[in-house]
Amino acid sequence: MSQHLFQLAAEGVSKSFDGFKAINDLNFYLEAGELRTVIGPNGAGKTTFLDLITGRTQPDSGKIEFEGKHDLSALSEHEIYRLGIGRKFQTPTVYTDHTVLENLVLSLAGSRSVWRSLFFKLNRSQRERTEEILTTINLTEHRDRKAGTLAHGQKQWLEIGMLLAQEAKLLLVDEPAAGMTDEETARTAELLLSLAGKHTIVVIEHDMVFVRQISKDRKVTVLHQGSVLCEGPVDRVQADPKVIEVYLGRKHVR
Repeated sequence: MSQHLFQLAAEGVSKSFDGFKAINDLNFYLEAGELRTVIGPNGAGKTTFLDLITGRTQPDSGKIEFEGKHDLSALSEHEIYRLGIGRKFQTPTVYTDHTVLENLVLSLAGSRSVWRSLFFKLNRSQRERTEEILTTINLTEHRDRKAGTLAHGQKQWLEIGMLLAQEAKLLLVDEPAAGMTDEETARTAELLLSLAGKHTIVVIEHDMVFVRQISKDRKVTVLHQGSVLCEGPVDRVQADPKVIEVYLGRKHVR
């Protein structure tokens, strides 16, 4: 399959830990601007796949390419981050003692030290960018609140905003709906849908209500035992007998 059309292409990727094949001959292709949801039972390889994309671990075999020219397996975590690949973990990792705005400034600042970042003067484009992100993540009125005082959903939105401040092209978002209220879940779906097209997004998720909210007319990938079991529109995936047997038929879905 030609790779130049894809922002991310994984071909023949395998990864074992102590004899257990977490990823097994995985092929995965993602177009620029696409929002792709990846589902699957616990142990399917979802987190390991994100670890491989971000350089936390390296594949035993196969290749993962970004933008058709960067072999991610040959790069360090920092080099991959600088290419524009950002990851949001399931538990928000924000600077709790700093304000919402300061969190965004620290993300904008790149290689500056934390201390210097908070005291350097934003130029006009940086001010406009932070204001735009605050609006996007619906936290404008909370800009001066310490991040540690935010509700769970708001912390998740702030962390997505921090990825935007880093100018990430590819956003890897791990279980954003976990622990959220229904209202927060709906707002998170709206946020991710608003970013699709401008950014390429991979969402790992278990909550099938949320998956349906963000995957209408979009492809869903089901992983099982480290490889792609099924791929297609959410209705077709949910009706697939193999998917029902290994995943949806069990009590993995809230």
